[in-house]
Amino acid sequence: MTDTQPDKPKRPKPTARRRALGWGIQIAIALAIFLLVRAWMARDMVEGPAPEFEAELLDGSPVALADYVGDEPVLLHFWASWCAICRLEEGEIVRLSDSHPVLTVAMQSGEREEVIAHLNERERELTTVNDPQGRIAARYGVQGVPASFIINTDGDVVFRKQGYAPPLELRFRLWLARWL
Repeated sequence: MTDTQPDKPKRPKPTARRRALGWGIQIAIALAIFLLVRAWMARDMVEGPAPEFEAELLDGSPVALADYVGDEPVLLHFWASWCAICRLEEGEIVRLSDSHPVLTVAMQSGEREEVIAHLNERERELTTVNDPQGRIAARYGVQGVPASFIINTDGDVVFRKQGYAPPLELRFRLWLARWL
């Protein structure tokens, strides 16, 4: 019996250079999509001068954003007790507060006592304002948590991010904000 099908032409094997180019293009596309999604998530968050606010810390003492702005950049971090991603990064936020000014806002996490109980249960010490109705968050355009703002010494938001913020990124941005 004879085979009537013609031989299929063999495709040449891709060279290492071609494979590298293909991987490079795929990585560039993935990075572009990541950056576009990140920009889209932060689209409603405040830019420019940080909205001033006065509130009460969990211990009852008064606090204003102006108390933090001036000497060095500050991290203003919005979180919620019900947020799993917030729980993942809260240890790093605590560590960051050991070396940088950090003010956190517990957004829609219940009454003062509930937020205190949450922090005690997780053995976390954070300078925290309770925002049960989300009024402060609304002034900053925060629609989801976690959300982070880095405010420079002039009181301007120089970095904003909604979603998980890698610890090194926050540290780098705080360092960079000294010159912005």
